[in-house]
Amino acid sequence: MLENFKTIQYDNCEEIIEKKSKFICNMIYVSDEEEALNKIKEIKKKYYDARHNCFAYRVLEEEHIVQRSSDDGEPSGTAGAPILNILEKNNIVNVLVVVTRYFGGILLGTGGLVKAYSDATLKSLASNKIIEKELGYQVQISLPYTAMQKIEYFLKNNNISVIKKEFLDNVIIIAEFSKNDYEKITEEFPKNVIENLEIKIEKEKIISKKVVE
Repeated sequence: MLENFKTIQYDNCEEIIEKKSKFICNMIYVSDEEEALNKIKEIKKKYYDARHNCFAYRVLEEEHIVQRSSDDGEPSGTAGAPILNILEKNNIVNVLVVVTRYFGGILLGTGGLVKAYSDATLKSLASNKIIEKELGYQVQISLPYTAMQKIEYFLKNNNISVIKKEFLDNVIIIAEFSKNDYEKITEEFPKNVIENLEIKIEKEKIISKKVVE
């Protein structure tokens, strides 16, 4: 299984003009191939009057990456492939890029098309933020109320993401740990609070690591 990869923090849209042709790049986070295909339909419907809606996507499906691209009527290899190449080179996954072209009346040639579709994609990528993702754990921590403040401080200090809290007989904290953090921190937990503290892994999952500035 893919242990780590990068993805975008949010959806965005950028455009460039090349010899009177307008290239609109929509960069969209998608969780799977089905979502990517549905988003492509939405984009084509939105820009129904455009000459081309070229796309590429890479998504993590179970244990492998599924990727696909389309030139949507442009000369073969001048649109979808350059977009996909940028995603591959940057190790970006779970992202769909659709570049819509409104033809301006001037032919760009194959080299000009590759450059235009690449530039539109790179502009969207540059204006977004990239998040590193990695395989980690969703962990349940059960602790007495008296230990809550100490544990919360400990988690915050170690940049552990807390996704849910439940207040029952004990406090239940659901948090996301990288594998390295889990091994390191579970060794240190007993030095902080040992009495009535229970930690268990609920499942493996892909977690956010950090934003790449």
